[in-house]
Amino acid sequence: MDFFVERGACFVEKPSDTYLFAEMPVPQAVATLAVPTIISQVVTMICNLADTFFIGQLGDPAMVAAVSLVSPWFNLLTALGNLFGLGGSSLISRMMGAQNRGEIKFVSAFSIWGGAAATLLFSLGTYLARRPLLGFLGASPDTYAYAEDYLLWVVVLGGVPTMVSLALGHLLRSEGHARQASAGMMFGGLLNVALDPLLIFGFHLEVAGAAIATAASNAASVAFFAAQYARLGERTSVSLHPRDISFRFVRPIFSVGLASALATALGNASNMGMVHLASGYGDIPVAAYGIVKRIDQFPLNVSMGLCQGFMPLVGYTFAAKNYRRMRSVSVFSWTVALALSACFVACFAAFAPQILRLFIPEAETSALGARFLRIACLAVPLTSVNFLISYTLQAMGKGVQSAALTFSRQGLLNIPLLLLMNALFGLYGMIWTQLRLAGTKKLCYTLSQEDVEKPEETWCVKTENKPSSPKFCGGGGTFLQIVRKKFLRVARGCREIPLEEEEAKL
Repeated sequence: MDFFVERGACFVEKPSDTYLFAEMPVPQAVATLAVPTIISQVVTMICNLADTFFIGQLGDPAMVAAVSLVSPWFNLLTALGNLFGLGGSSLISRMMGAQNRGEIKFVSAFSIWGGAAATLLFSLGTYLARRPLLGFLGASPDTYAYAEDYLLWVVVLGGVPTMVSLALGHLLRSEGHARQASAGMMFGGLLNVALDPLLIFGFHLEVAGAAIATAASNAASVAFFAAQYARLGERTSVSLHPRDISFRFVRPIFSVGLASALATALGNASNMGMVHLASGYGDIPVAAYGIVKRIDQFPLNVSMGLCQGFMPLVGYTFAAKNYRRMRSVSVFSWTVALALSACFVACFAAFAPQILRLFIPEAETSALGARFLRIACLAVPLTSVNFLISYTLQAMGKGVQSAALTFSRQGLLNIPLLLLMNALFGLYGMIWTQLRLAGTKKLCYTLSQEDVEKPEETWCVKTENKPSSPKFCGGGGTFLQIVRKKFLRVARGCREIPLEEEEAKL
């Protein structure tokens, strides 16, 4: 990979970095990076629920529905944050593993300023097209004014701070500064929780108050991250100065970031489609579905925090060709993710009515939402597996493969199946669609590799000693065996050694 070629001064890996990424026991290393990230994701998710929670206390389903309508479009800012921030952080981790720090400042500067410029254009387009956009999202005469207020504050005015805060968090985490990244996310989230009741009830701003609180908290997070980089000084190679912007790394950044952005964008497109179809059944189903999607994001954010924590480790070990450690990191993370997912499914299935009543006391909305939640939570373990596969591929720089899997699932299957299930089974058919789609990525992953090379006697990977170009080949076995073997093949760094021989060595 030519972007690892040293240009300019020679940079030497810091001992602390070497120990964390290459020597620390795998459970401890994953915990060091993932636990702060998981905690920040949990706190941030709780804080994101604050808008829905406090607005729900007003007892008006139209207000809750308005926030639900706008939320998928607001979440597209996450796609932009992942495109530039996650793509840049993956490249930085691999540069560190290849003992090349000289180009990190150019990657980071482009990630921040390029992302800010793209988000500014997105916010401007949203403002100009807000009326037809809200109509498409399903805004009714009762929800339109509330939805417009929320859209203007969180996307039009708060879009750039939201994206930049996400990107800065990714860049901090890529160098091993997980605690600083998590602290910034929690600071913004807690500030949102504090401002919500003040603006909603104290100043009687209702939906607009929740939106202002969200925009202000994200702007405060940006200031916090900037202060963290100033404090780190020479301990970071990241540059936030616009003079360091370079377009030489657009391709490697986008090749990884595009996969994550595509997953987020298509997922939100699916949610917007769901909301649009649900609006045909009234404001109450829209409000119930919006609350469930917020709650359902809680375990998924935990899995995402775990994945974002192990991603720098996978990228570093892959670039350093430490494939045994890479496999250990991935398998350990896989086990933890599935165990946590099972706990969340059990909790949601048992306490769905009580959870929904916390967010909206109105009986009809909470009862419908409880039924939705018990269906939606069944997809959590499968979705966690999807995250693990995607983030592993992205950490290795395999953005094209990850994007192809995402598009095959979300782009080719999602919308048609959503329309079909709505036509055949109505509202509940759409909810069950999410469960069916959550399990298709493993199948798409398996099938996509069969097109690369024909089956041989053993499961193997041919790389020609180039970690950047894995080719998979497969043999027989059950579906679950195929999925396991193929994931382990990615996790072990794609060496040309039969699986049985490799496991014997371990």
